Amino acid sequence: MRYSILLLVFVFCSFCFAQDLTQDDWIDLFDGATLNGWKFSEDEGTFAVKDSVIVVHGKRSHLYYIGEDGNAEWINFEFKADVKTEPKSNSGIYFHTAFQQEGWPAKGYEVQVNNSHSDWRRTGSLYNIVDLRESEAADNEWFSMHIIVQGKRIIIKVNEKQVIDYTEPENVNYQGMPGRKISSGTFCLQGHDPKSTVYFKNIMAKKLP
Repeated sequence: MRYSILLLVFVFCSFCFAQDLTQDDWIDLFDGATLNGWKFSEDEGTFAVKDSVIVVHGKRSHLYYIGEDGNAEWINFEFKADVKTEPKSNSGIYFHTAFQQEGWPAKGYEVQVNNSHSDWRRTGSLYNIVDLRESEAADNEWFSMHIIVQGKRIIIKVNEKQVIDYTEPENVNYQGMPGRKISSGTFCLQGHDPKSTVYFKNIMAKKLP
């Protein structure tokens, strides 16, 4: 009888653990073949899929993750992507943003992707909030971007080296940037200019409590 009870407890705990694993699974935001689940602004030609990679090259445009139902919404999360830049290229990854048809995204924060562009703010910067003058990545080499947002805290890692640990102050109001604040929203990849070429792959995210 005692053995049976222990066996039932083991099976129940294993079931709970399996449920936890399911809840912790990463979600692939990019299927490696199409831009299904994404929506572009301004210029469709800026984004293409080639060899399981999103290639960003062309006029200013932004690619928003909208999900299967068109209503992707993230609050606390981890986000990962592998990125590669060609020399003199500029891009970015936005979070807590929302689709807009024209212009630079007004809502949410931007994490800079830039190893050698004329803009001095380098890869991993929380753009125009906490800016870095040196990059942990290099052009023509794949590097990882890892963004963690929980509560008011933002952590950014480049090649798994932590470069930003920022806690948003209460009642934040950045001059000229009212949308720069922790809230909720989606992710966005930036097409910055026709002279920039940037590549993204292995784009995934998971929700945090």
